[in-house]
Amino acid sequence: MSLEITGTLLQIMEEVKGQSQRGNWNKQEFVIETIEDKFPRKICFSLWGEKTASLKNLQIGSRIKVDFNLESREFNGRWYTEARAWMISSLDSAVPSTPMTNSGLPPAPSEIETAADSSVEDDLPF
Repeated sequence: MSLEITGTLLQIMEEVKGQSQRGNWNKQEFVIETIEDKFPRKICFSLWGEKTASLKNLQIGSRIKVDFNLESREFNGRWYTEARAWMISSLDSAVPSTPMTNSGLPPAPSEIETAADSSVEDDLPF
């Protein structure tokens, strides 16, 4: 089962490393707060192995989309559920950038119109 959710990155926990019979492993958890719900919820996700590198480029407060699987397992008569993320996408970089002038502010509407008028010939009589 593959699920997807968007939210704001609230916290990135320390990476945990260990060794098992199958070899070395690493795990890192992070928390997001949902954006689209009427009542926002906080959710803790885990990343395993080389996928932990996808957290290195993200900043707290970033809007992200998380693709994940839910897994439950039983241990000594108790059930434990984990939200395992397998892909994280930043939504902040998808925002189209506005052209900037030398002052660092967006251009005034007259600057945009002048630039558009100079590059296109108008053959209409009015």
